[in-house]
Amino acid sequence: MISTTSSTANMVTQGKLEMNSTDNVQDKTSSGLGCFGWILVIISLLFIGATFPLTLFMCVKIVKEYERAVIFRLGRIADRKAKGPGLFFVIPCTDNFVKVDLRTVSFDIPPQEDSVTVCVDGVVYFRIQCPISSVANVTDAHSSTRLLAQTTLRNVLGTKNLAEVLSDREGISHNMQESLDEATDAWGIKVERVEIKDVKLPQQLQRAMAAEAEASREARAKIIAAEGEMKASRALKEASLVISESPSGLQLRYLQTLNSIAAEKNSTIVFPLPIDMLQSFMRK
Repeated sequence: MISTTSSTANMVTQGKLEMNSTDNVQDKTSSGLGCFGWILVIISLLFIGATFPLTLFMCVKIVKEYERAVIFRLGRIADRKAKGPGLFFVIPCTDNFVKVDLRTVSFDIPPQEDSVTVCVDGVVYFRIQCPISSVANVTDAHSSTRLLAQTTLRNVLGTKNLAEVLSDREGISHNMQESLDEATDAWGIKVERVEIKDVKLPQQLQRAMAAEAEASREARAKIIAAEGEMKASRALKEASLVISESPSGLQLRYLQTLNSIAAEKNSTIVFPLPIDMLQSFMRK
């Protein structure tokens, strides 16, 4: 098992080395300037040497800690590596460079409407992790990411119903982040976070949802009241069975009822006369 694992690891390492060597060969081939290009570079260097004190200010450039410079030499990316931070040198006649900001950028996604006219807006946080790809592979990385975020939000909302849009904000944010990160990887952009800010419902839909919620609350209240009546009737039935077993218990219940009525300070008291008390007189 150990030998098999080590051999597999060696094969994987060799494959990676071969891929890296192939990439390096391609980079070297693509970065070739040609004979005419090298002639122009040499002439530019001679011109810099001839006017050294004056051209020093044109050759030395500075980029800040959060910036990188992508240098183009005769239209080709030089060294396949971004320069900075700090000082770097350029050849004035043949080189030009583009500054790339590596700080995290946040922007608001304009409200997007789904099939039920629900407006949803969010916030996207992204940063440039590969300056060369962000310059060479896309015209405007920031604008392209904003447009892609709008389209992605609309596509994700199209797969959700109203209940999921209102309750599953975290799931929508996670799906958007995965889609954006995968799509912008070729542009050298890393999407760090996506958040859903607000979900706005139209007034008609809000009134309809409020009426539905009120109707459901009334239905639950009626069900609870019916269940209470049923439990109370069962309790009264059990109490009547207990009282029917003892006639004296019924008399005591009458007295308790009179006592509760007298405590309310009523001017008129209706005394219910039990029929059991009259039966003895009727027999006589």
